Amino acid sequence: MQHPTPFIYNHQLNVIHKQANFLFKTLRSVADRSVLASVRQTAVLNVLEAFGELGVSQRELLERMSAFEAAHELQEYLDSLEEYLLPFPEVTPKQVQKLFPKAKKLKVLELATVDYRHTTYLRWIDIATNRLFIVYPREGEFVGVEGRITATNKKGFCVFCNRHQELGFFHVKLKGSSPDNLSSIGQYVCMDDLACNKGITDPAPLEKFLLSAGK
Repeated sequence: MQHPTPFIYNHQLNVIHKQANFLFKTLRSVADRSVLASVRQTAVLNVLEAFGELGVSQRELLERMSAFEAAHELQEYLDSLEEYLLPFPEVTPKQVQKLFPKAKKLKVLELATVDYRHTTYLRWIDIATNRLFIVYPREGEFVGVEGRITATNKKGFCVFCNRHQELGFFHVKLKGSSPDNLSSIGQYVCMDDLACNKGITDPAPLEKFLLSAGK
């Protein structure tokens, strides 16, 4: 039996789960067949928009989400998508350390514990220094950004995953800034590493921030 070819990234799977949850709620609360049909169509269209060009079989797999009548069938379908996931590229501690040459005594995330399939970007907080470290794959190489994170003890919308979460203010000094011109950028982001990766549905805001921080 031929093994499925992975084509779904974590953020795209999050989109699928979000739309499936929309369907779950509709199946439980709506009896009108025309309304159900409309919701099914909308959910599938929203999923397809999260992808670029798709092969025939890939598109058919995603469109199958609209065919289920029972919640347990939809859940089984979601579970079956796990084997189509494209994992985050594995990274070594040495590669991570090279990304943060100025971070003395860098405490690298325990990489063996990372669920690479459900990761859009690696991130961890060094509690001792209140610094957030981010590693992201871009154009065949890894990008690393670090900065101070300060808990706000308030909930709001994270700029990376756009979910309502406990926030911290992430403050990054721009590369190349001189002692006389300490340019920096900052954004409100999740304090919870796993929650952010589970919620992110579009990596564009994350990429924009990382590119700005790398200037």
